[in-house]
Amino acid sequence: MSIIAISRGTYSGGTELATCLHRQLRYSLVSREIVAEAAQTYGVSETRLVEALETSPGLLGRFVHDRRRYLTFVRVALCERAAHDNMVYHGHAGHFLLPGIRHVIRVRLIAPMAFRIAKLRERNDLEGQDPVAYIERVDRERAKWTGLLYGADWQDPRLYDLTVNLEHVDIEGACQSVVSLDSRPVFQADEASRQAMADLLLASRVAATLATRKSTSGPGRATWRSKARSPIRYSSGTSTVAHGRLTVWSTSATARASCSSSTDGARGCPQAPLGRYFSA
Repeated sequence: MSIIAISRGTYSGGTELATCLHRQLRYSLVSREIVAEAAQTYGVSETRLVEALETSPGLLGRFVHDRRRYLTFVRVALCERAAHDNMVYHGHAGHFLLPGIRHVIRVRLIAPMAFRIAKLRERNDLEGQDPVAYIERVDRERAKWTGLLYGADWQDPRLYDLTVNLEHVDIEGACQSVVSLDSRPVFQADEASRQAMADLLLASRVAATLATRKSTSGPGRATWRSKARSPIRYSSGTSTVAHGRLTVWSTSATARASCSSSTDGARGCPQAPLGRYFSA
């Protein structure tokens, strides 16, 4: 009962490893579809969202704020799936999007260049491009975005619970290593880790609603009105955040919201630890 987040360079066997884990563990398999879910839920162009996630910051430097906003939407979609445990995720930066969740197994997959070139040629028409140059460029862009958004080097081994090099280990062997790790008690979801997941989901939902449209309304206070296409309800215990107007007072560690809804008259919401997961 865990979540497996796979990080890898382009054409490094991530899809094959995720598929093997899905087959052996019977966990749900999640990747780029969360981008489509985020786009639909928050009324964002899927094409623009994908471009923001994949384009070099050197080319779209002025859209860094948009990228942060879009990542907030993607985080919600991922958290919605992850809240049910038993998931293999091999999309964008899962180990960064699910911080502080003990039952997330963070896997780093490394493959030699010959392996990556073979996969690239198998799946893509390079149209005369140098495959090594293409792979290195994509890796550089991902490294730039990781440093910019998370302040981390995505190749830092300290970010992962397991690193597998496919130079001498095949996909099946890598899969068995992750399955073995998945069975260890430390990575099993318990009440505390599920509560941490619920807190992250709630904070993500609130942050995504705030990110849809913001207009300041005075020192120390800001008001957001949601542009989401359908009503959104967030619940934690007896507290509810309903689709409508949210006024937020921010501190260095938390953002506290007073909420009102024109649709059902619900009032009140819990203090959400947004500062733990999101920058202002």
